[in-house]
Amino acid sequence: MAKFEAKQLLKEKKFWFASILIAWAAALQGHMMWLQRQDSFKNKFVIVDQGIDNEEQK
Repeated sequence: MAKFEAKQLLKEKKFWFASILIAWAAALQGHMMWLQRQDSFKNKFVIVDQGIDNEEQK
């Protein structure tokens, strides 16, 4: 059976490319989740603000 060598794995460009791609995808997913949370927060308080404005205009 082939002996696993970490030094050889770290020298391979495929390993680094895959690692960077996975890290980039995870960061993108985290960023999209953060944007969605910001939008839902903004939408929640826009509706509340509109309700207050409508009551003041009466």
